[in-house]
Amino acid sequence: MKGAALSFREKLGYGMGDAGCNMIGGAIMLFLNYFYTDVFGLAPALVGTLLLSVRVLDAVTDPIMGAIADRTQSRWGRFRPWLLWVSVPYVLFSVLMFTTPEWSYDNKVIWAFVTYFLMSLTYTAINIPYCSLGGVITNDPGERVSCQSYRFVMVGIATLILSLSLLPMAEWFGGDNKARGYQMAMGVLALIGLAMFLFCFANVRERIRPATPSNDDLKQDLRDVWKNDQWVRILLLTFCNVCPGFIRMAATMYYVTWVMGQSTHFATLFISLGVIGMMFGSTLAKILTDRWCKLKVFFWTNIALALFSCGFYWIDPHATVAVVITYFLLNILHQIPSPLHWSLMADVDDYGEWKTGKRITGMSFSGNLFFLKVGLAVAGAMVGFLLSIYGYDAGAKQQAPNAINGIMLLFTVIPGVGYLITAGVVRLMKVDRNLMRTIQADLALRRAHSHHESPIASSATAQPGEIK
Repeated sequence: MKGAALSFREKLGYGMGDAGCNMIGGAIMLFLNYFYTDVFGLAPALVGTLLLSVRVLDAVTDPIMGAIADRTQSRWGRFRPWLLWVSVPYVLFSVLMFTTPEWSYDNKVIWAFVTYFLMSLTYTAINIPYCSLGGVITNDPGERVSCQSYRFVMVGIATLILSLSLLPMAEWFGGDNKARGYQMAMGVLALIGLAMFLFCFANVRERIRPATPSNDDLKQDLRDVWKNDQWVRILLLTFCNVCPGFIRMAATMYYVTWVMGQSTHFATLFISLGVIGMMFGSTLAKILTDRWCKLKVFFWTNIALALFSCGFYWIDPHATVAVVITYFLLNILHQIPSPLHWSLMADVDDYGEWKTGKRITGMSFSGNLFFLKVGLAVAGAMVGFLLSIYGYDAGAKQQAPNAINGIMLLFTVIPGVGYLITAGVVRLMKVDRNLMRTIQADLALRRAHSHHESPIASSATAQPGEIK
């Protein structure tokens, strides 16, 4: 089923939404563990506990937000207005999260928990509607992959801006005062993220509405979404897909600083090169899926990642050129599945409507986002706990051999095992190219039938800014 092609401006606008999220989310993935241990002054095990404990609350807040988004009625649609309403609180709490008050250790722990929770809550309120938006701007599977490719290229650009500027800005603003430097640098990046959210809101439109609108309560939505067997499987895929990359990202600063023995300036260039590699991977996703089914591309890319990542362990960390080249290639491979993963979420939403007759986009994506955040939390906690187990000491001038080996495992072999597990989970998915063609054709007939049965509603003329 082919839908109308989306304009370059709308695809760019859609990508800007996640770029805004990643001006902050990228800082969390790349720098928050390091910030909490080496700048804020928390013990590594406590950082792991913090990252994991807040996720328990998401089990309640995520489905509630998904249900609220599904039931939102505004001239801008169900999901799009949340980009406008929540963007300011999200960027504000993100800056506070990277703020270090001059308090006692116990009070600083409370501050860290409260600000991380508030950031996470507002992230839920903006990101679930944003992710749901990707499933309702087009019903064409090819355009969905294209949209997600634009999205992850923009994410790459945002992360590149972040990786090139955060550490230099922190040094420029703070000098010897790293805490103030991080706060001011995040303030600048948060303002850029806010502008990106507003650009997305202004340029994206919602087009797909359920053939049969639902007025059921939250419990009924939860029961109905569990009837979608592919949704249950993609939740597992979401968890497995996010863990390996985040473990490596969270370990990057430790690897560059303690294993390679390099400076902050080198870390900036090293991380930025990896981001450029990820941007190449995002563009390759569309090229590969034009020729092969996205499930096959997803599977074989993760097999290659598993071999590549484990092989990285045996490279001499002081062979700088070899490390840099391998890291660049690894990041190209790592990013190929990302657009495919988010495109699959929209396909699974279609599958659920096709199978059950009910489209629950917000609830569907809220489940995926919850498992994504659980994956991020588990990965971040794993880094904190394993650093503690291996004897990492943030105040030491040189780490013990056991700690160095632990950092190397976190950067290479442990993510490699994660990629292999992810490949196995991909094999559980059945929404391949042929099935999706059948689903899209059937859903188009249902929507056409619903359209003919509602002549009054269908004859209404959409006003500028309204759902079409």
